[in-house]
Amino acid sequence: MVERRAAVRGLLSEYGRTHAEEAGIRLRNTPAPLYQLLTLCVLFSVRIKAAIAVVAARELFAAGFRTPRAMAASSWQDRVDALGRAHYRRYDESTATALASGAEFVLRRYRGDLRRLREAADGDPARVRELLQEVDRIGPVGADIFCREAQSVWPELRPSFDGRARQAAASLGLPTTAGGLARLVDAEELPVLAAALVRYALDRAPSRAAARDA
Repeated sequence: MVERRAAVRGLLSEYGRTHAEEAGIRLRNTPAPLYQLLTLCVLFSVRIKAAIAVVAARELFAAGFRTPRAMAASSWQDRVDALGRAHYRRYDESTATALASGAEFVLRRYRGDLRRLREAADGDPARVRELLQEVDRIGPVGADIFCREAQSVWPELRPSFDGRARQAAASLGLPTTAGGLARLVDAEELPVLAAALVRYALDRAPSRAAARDA
């Protein structure tokens, strides 16, 4: 156990930052940052480098598109331009459309507040993932990314370690179950450990970055 904790400390030291942090999202259980996390997951939904998706999120937020209402009210061209500034190529036009569609859905179904999605799931993490996938472009992996990051503010999602994180844990000689990994860190460090494991795996994977691997 001591050796495992030392390995985790080293992992966190080198890779311990979440994608939300990189995108400038101060994640809290309030509508705007939860929607911003959802936006980030939409950006990860195509085969594009994670770093580009993060920069694209920053560009969208800098343009003022931080809430579903602002995103839905923005013009398609403004969204395309923001994505272009991040070099989010090939998928900029379709993603600009998907962002508006998703924002309109969140406004219509949850009145702009993803905490209502949480309420609809009634404490069931599997149901949270199902409901997330009703948003345009969010698939199983996107839902996993959302839950991996949101477990810091939605405790019922803990512990969230997706398949890639557990594979990375196995390669490091760490537990391969979510419960086993959760015992190695404090609760507030769970999203950081999950993200660190994924980053470790990507850092050692062949160079073919895909959003599905983020």
